[in-house]
Amino acid sequence: MKNVYEECPQFENDNYLIRFSCLDDAKELVSVYGDKNALPFFNSDNCHGENFYYPNEQKMIQAIEFWLSSYRTKWFVRWTVIDKTLKRAIGSIELFHREANDELNHVGVLRLDLGSEFEQAEVIRDLLQIIIPPAFDLFDCEEIVTKVPLYAIERAEAVSQVGFKKTERLLVGTMDGYAYKDYWAIRR
Repeated sequence: MKNVYEECPQFENDNYLIRFSCLDDAKELVSVYGDKNALPFFNSDNCHGENFYYPNEQKMIQAIEFWLSSYRTKWFVRWTVIDKTLKRAIGSIELFHREANDELNHVGVLRLDLGSEFEQAEVIRDLLQIIIPPAFDLFDCEEIVTKVPLYAIERAEAVSQVGFKKTERLLVGTMDGYAYKDYWAIRR
């Protein structure tokens, strides 16, 4: 498999296209990142206090510029999720290989951000089934973790159906030293 930071692949099934994010996505992604009901499901652990609330196109463009810069420096990859039926962006997926001095060292970290109307077990499961299999090789890891807060009932159902198990291991922030909880893990 090619290096994800040299050539970013896209993935799809009958319902969704997952492709590299670009500035042209800003207009549609405002509906996701400007959705206050979606905010509690976004994983902003160890993100300098960022909450990923972008209520207008200019703020969304700034966020995507940061995503693109992070890709160029090989920090993380951000894909935009397109609903093929609606023909529009409904969220994004971030993945990276994590190096840290804690129990979640050398794991892939997956962040899945969806508009609140798409925070449904069926949608989440479908997206995870597309992205998880290639993610192990793309991010050189044997385990992938994702955050599922206690109140995220639909998300918990979806990740468990795909094979994730709740872990008591904490993700200790490399930037802030805070120990974050509510992670679920899946092994290759």
